[in-house]
Amino acid sequence: MMKRRIALKNLATAAGGLLALPTWAHGWNTATVQTRSAFLDPHLDAVLTEVVDTIIPQTDTPGAKALNVQTFIQKMVADCYEKDVQTVLADGLKKVDETARQQHGKPFDSCNTPQRLAVLAAIEQAPETALNDFYRLVRQLTIQGFTTSEYVMTKHYNYQPTPGHYYGCVPISSR
Repeated sequence: MMKRRIALKNLATAAGGLLALPTWAHGWNTATVQTRSAFLDPHLDAVLTEVVDTIIPQTDTPGAKALNVQTFIQKMVADCYEKDVQTVLADGLKKVDETARQQHGKPFDSCNTPQRLAVLAAIEQAPETALNDFYRLVRQLTIQGFTTSEYVMTKHYNYQPTPGHYYGCVPISSR
């Protein structure tokens, strides 16, 4: 049997929480909400940013870098994948940077576009399965993050969250 006082107390607590939520969340924006995870250091974050920019560069439309796909990848890997996949991503980014330093004498994020393309081609064709897994993961998440971004969904797919009006009661005419 439910006690009336407990029910009223729970109802008042829930109502108070609902009233406080808009005030608490008022200052939220992309700069104040933590979206990046701590498993990538700033240098590897810069490498990831340039990798996604190389996979989908900016043309007459924004590229993956402009749409913050690197943030999507970090959030997805941190929240939706196991720790071993986080390790694959971090180790793969280190290998990308190491390959750039070997081939071009500078870090990946300092390379120009043809140099970055050469490094990614070498990574893609590497005989090591860990590097292949890394490249497939980053490429797949880059494409997913780009194609599901707000810009692409609204400007290219004509996505409408509420598509048209539904008229449930209309007269039907016979021919």
